[in-house]
Amino acid sequence: MIFSIEKEIFLKGLAKIQGIVEKKNTIPILANVLIEAESDYVRLTATDLEVGMKANYPAQVKTQGRITVSAKKLFEIIKELPEKEISFTAKDNCWIEIRCGKALFNIVGLSADEFPYFPQIEKQNFFNISSSILRQMIEKTSFSMSLDETKYNLNGIYVKSIEDKGSQFLRFVATDGHRLSLYQTPIDCSHIEQLIKGVIFPRKGILELRKITEESDTEISIGFMDNNAVIKKEQTIIIMRLVDGEFPDYTRVIPSSNDLKANIPREEFFHALRRMAILSSEKSKGVKIDFEKNHLTLSSSNPEFGDAREDFEIDYPDNNLSIGFNARYLIDILGTLDSEKINLALRDHLSPGLITPADTDDYLAVIMPMRL
Repeated sequence: MIFSIEKEIFLKGLAKIQGIVEKKNTIPILANVLIEAESDYVRLTATDLEVGMKANYPAQVKTQGRITVSAKKLFEIIKELPEKEISFTAKDNCWIEIRCGKALFNIVGLSADEFPYFPQIEKQNFFNISSSILRQMIEKTSFSMSLDETKYNLNGIYVKSIEDKGSQFLRFVATDGHRLSLYQTPIDCSHIEQLIKGVIFPRKGILELRKITEESDTEISIGFMDNNAVIKKEQTIIIMRLVDGEFPDYTRVIPSSNDLKANIPREEFFHALRRMAILSSEKSKGVKIDFEKNHLTLSSSNPEFGDAREDFEIDYPDNNLSIGFNARYLIDILGTLDSEKINLALRDHLSPGLITPADTDDYLAVIMPMRL
């Protein structure tokens, strides 16, 4: 196999797969990238058996063929080469020669026959979504995904097609047991059976999906095949194995009787929380919030460093209430919103709080209180 390719193109392709290749080296071939040279392009494929990606890049192919090589080492080599065309030659003994300017590398590869099979994409039922909308959906929910590997059914985002007030929506939900975030957008996916039931996209797949939404604002197609989600964007295909298991009934967690309602300036609240978090406990990150009529006081204390407090005017006509929350959780939620004001609905100091933007009903977050 012999081909030449522009450094910038090759580097971009190798960078995209670095998050997918297996890091633990349990199966050596999974640390490699499969390189296939076709008539006028090179295809790069990587997989860890849960998430896989393949993409085509333009190249001048002299001799077709396929080989695998360490994705990390190849990326490091290409990154340091001069900004010139790269010549790539794979020999019969699986050695690979890379030339660029006066630099010459000879590295060991592995036979492409050992590389796992990447499923062929049949004609699936797909729905289309713009990259910017998908990116927004991921940003507004992904921070609530659980990091606890034992709670495998919470290690991702629950994706479901729903009907609400006579309209069809695509809904994303994530929770780690301490907080929950839900975002929906008007897209009709009612023709896709898997989304009617609801599926869980894995954490690693979500992170890769987010990366490709940031490249360009073209449409992304999403479909399903067996127990996998298939994502197509231009010349890139991602296949991710869906998480087995049932997502908990999140609707039971969303408070419906929180009748103490505060209307709070988001920006002011956000920055005050960041200031209070500096002196909150390192472990719990707890801050205390005191509500009085049209007034909010934030406070935090740490026996080792001291204490802090800040107050400002809000719209709150109800009873006095003191409640504790994890400042980091609140900051995560407020950081994804862009509305001027948010609504915080409470019931008492032991019940979860409900946060919604004041100007839209497509997003909500639930946060559990803390004892301080």
